[in-house]
Amino acid sequence: MMRISNTVKHLLIINVLMFIGTLFVGKGVLFYDLFAMHFPANEAFQPWQIITHMFMHGGADLNNLSLMHILFNMFALWMFGTPVEQVLGSKRFLFIYFSAGLGAVALQVGYYYFDYYAALSGIADLNMNSDMISKIVSIDASEGQYIKGEILSRQMMPILAEYNFDPSLIKQDEFKAMFDMNVIARNTMVGASGCIMGILAAFGMMNPNAELMLIFLPIPIKAKYFIPGIIILDLISGITGQSFFSPSNTAHFAHVGGALTGFLIMWYWKKTQFNRNRWY
Repeated sequence: MMRISNTVKHLLIINVLMFIGTLFVGKGVLFYDLFAMHFPANEAFQPWQIITHMFMHGGADLNNLSLMHILFNMFALWMFGTPVEQVLGSKRFLFIYFSAGLGAVALQVGYYYFDYYAALSGIADLNMNSDMISKIVSIDASEGQYIKGEILSRQMMPILAEYNFDPSLIKQDEFKAMFDMNVIARNTMVGASGCIMGILAAFGMMNPNAELMLIFLPIPIKAKYFIPGIIILDLISGITGQSFFSPSNTAHFAHVGGALTGFLIMWYWKKTQFNRNRWY
């Protein structure tokens, strides 16, 4: 069995501790509010979430416990992170790991902002105060797994009254735009997937002929084909909204952003710093 490297071990411990904290402190709500990555237009957003969300994992609450997210990510971190760290060393490994996480945030949030500003243009004629908009898009209008327009409409009223805004000015199209903005702004990002996709890309560049398999498709495929294939599927899923192997709420563009960041860093290092023989 492959021995775990030091940095990977510490990352595993931190992720598990954060999962346990999410599970048992504040029934999952407290840790998610503080440490999950909220959309920047949401009032719950804090700058530290750009980093802390990388150690959070979904489904960590007593009513809806799901271990698959963290188990799969930690298995991938051990499997691919250890050989990458053994070659690169801890400092370069951590640089790729966190850079990939930041690249994942940048691409996913950038995608959200594209949709957010498209919806925002739909209420431009209302000349709403930016603080009022921030409060409206931060409303929790969810019931179970769904966000409901009637809840949003009801909870908007006190905010509109606070700013002396006439609700009759909001027609059907404007309300739909606000609803879309609320849905986008209520999105949160959690998980080490972006970081791990960067490590996976690094592993593929270091070991292009290593044979990998999907758990449910035990056919060996070389890394130089397997990893680009996974990234392409994530890109297709992000564009179409159709998930192939992951839950529907997966941040697919985060995976693509992490993988692309890891690839670019390794490509630059391979070109400028490493002797070719050190890659094998």
